Order: sequence, then structure tokens, then C-alpha cells
Amino acid sequence: QVQLVESGGGLVQAGGSLRLSCAASGSIFAINTMGWYRQAPGNPRELVATITRSGTTTYADSLKGRFTISRDNAKNTVYLQMNSLKPEDTAVYYCNARVTTAGATRAGHWGQGTQVTVSS
Repeated sequence: QVQLVESGGGLVQAGGSLRLSCAASGSIFAINTMGWYRQAPGNPRELVATITRSGTTTYADSLKGRFTISRDNAKNTVYLQMNSLKPEDTAVYYCNARVTTAGATRAGHWGQGTQVTVSS
């Protein structure tokens, strides 16, 4: 079993910042790519950013320069620093991790999501 627990969401005014965290736990041998996705009401889930174990990052083009993804491999944790937030960033943010378990199975896992609301 692998669990991903997100934290750090909340209500912030436009122009403000938030830092999301996602900690993975359970029967983990290694974590490959970790990432953040978001889903606003009525919209499909979309990529925010990903980061490989070695630190290579990718971002949604529209978010480059405002959001920064990072990870701490020793803590099995991924972070998302969000600056200059806009009302259109309001969504549920989900953490994803590609995990190789101690039993050598590989699968993607999702967290339960954390709400981010940006007021104008």
C-alpha cells in the first residue's frame, strides 16, 4: 500500500502565495516522477508540473515563472511553491507519484487532493 497525503491548501488573496506539500508513505522501494495536477469545477484534470528523481522539471506553459516544483527524496516529499496567485488558479490540487513498491510493482498513485481558493 502506498499513501500520498497533501497539505498546504487554503484560501488566499490574489497576488498571494501558497506552498503545497505531498508526502508519500507505505511500501516504497523507489519513487520516480512526482507531480502536481489540478482540477477546477467543470474542467478536466490538468498538469501543473512534474519532477523526476534526478530533479528534471516540466511545467504547464501557462504556469512557468509563477509555480516552482521541488522534492526531497529523503523524505519522499514533493512541494509546489505557488506565487502571484490568480483567481483562475482556484482548483483542487492533486499529487501524483510513480512508485516502485518493495514488491517490485510499479504504478501511479494519487493523493486525495487539497483545495486552493484564490479570491479577487
